[in-house]
Amino acid sequence: MASLDDLLTHIPIDQIAQRLGVDQATAESAVRSALPTLVGGLGANAQDPSGAASLTSALASHANATILDDGVDISKVDTQDGQKIVSNIFGSNSDQVASTLGSVGGGNDLVKQLLPILAPIVLAYLAKQFTGGGAPAGAQASGGSGGGIGDLLGGLLGGGNSGGGGIGGALGGLLGGSGGGIGDLLGGLLGGGKK
Repeated sequence: MASLDDLLTHIPIDQIAQRLGVDQATAESAVRSALPTLVGGLGANAQDPSGAASLTSALASHANATILDDGVDISKVDTQDGQKIVSNIFGSNSDQVASTLGSVGGGNDLVKQLLPILAPIVLAYLAKQFTGGGAPAGAQASGGSGGGIGDLLGGLLGGGNSGGGGIGGALGGLLGGSGGGIGDLLGGLLGGGKK
């Protein structure tokens, strides 16, 4: 079953740390903040029927991506594609999202470099999960809630939270935040992309 914990296993933290010139703990902290934000942004966009259709199309175009095969090699990640993905997810709020995440750790510049690295990995992972069921990708996006893609993203965000632990549990504090903080700041920014 897809979960943020499973997605995290595909992220080579050591390579990211080296690429960004930071220690492994800083890289891991930044990745653990950025992953649920990327998935949450995709989920927010998928709530709109045209956003769900756009996302389904993006997943179909990434369905044959080999980035996850034999482990991710960060040097082969297309960060230009990643920047387009980030822009599509967050739209004009991209800088604000990076700034807000940067306040959690690593700084704004680190997050701006990290998001385009993670975005293609996240889409490739979602594409494999989405098309892995055997149904054509286009057939699964239906309904105002995003249909299949909405269900996948909802499951991904809810996954890894059994027993209250794991990276899935971080999403509640990061995005849902009834106690204020970064969750409240990001809440209004997610889903600001092109629908």
